[in-house]
Amino acid sequence: MSTESKNQFEGNADAEQADANYTEETVEASEATGTVETENADLSGLELKELRQQSEENFQRSLRTQADFDNFRRRTRQEKEEFAKYASLKVIEQLLPVIDNLERALAAGKEGNDYEALLKGVEMIYRQLEQTLGSEGLKPMDTIGKPFNPEFHQAIMQVESEEYEEGIVVSEIQKGYLLKDRVLRPAMVQVSS
Repeated sequence: MSTESKNQFEGNADAEQADANYTEETVEASEATGTVETENADLSGLELKELRQQSEENFQRSLRTQADFDNFRRRTRQEKEEFAKYASLKVIEQLLPVIDNLERALAAGKEGNDYEALLKGVEMIYRQLEQTLGSEGLKPMDTIGKPFNPEFHQAIMQVESEEYEEGIVVSEIQKGYLLKDRVLRPAMVQVSS
């Protein structure tokens, strides 16, 4: 064999040896990786099982929380409806004695002709009614002699007045009322022009 052929043969042999070594290393690496992958797969299976269990627990907790919230919302709505339904209970209880006194006054008026006593009784009942409503925060507006204010007054007429300047409430046609700090009914008034 010529030297050139021998070198070429040896070069081919070296290349084949290098290929064999590479293939062996690749097989060993993939076997090692396969073992690691199998171990990771087993570990992932345990972790996956734990994660699924946690997920199911969180889902159940979420369902319970949603049910609790729905129950709370329903209870709150029922309580509001019940409160609105019976909100006037306290005032009505306070008005019952007034109604009783009015019934007595009507019965007394039918039996006798003492109109002075009847008038005095009705005045007492009126004061009792004012006190009852006043205890709930109702108060009449003081309007005569005050400047006209559209938030509190409803002007139905303008009149000439020598006693008051322009824009002052001269007379009250219908009383206005405040409930605590809110206008319940504006006063109907005549205003000076």
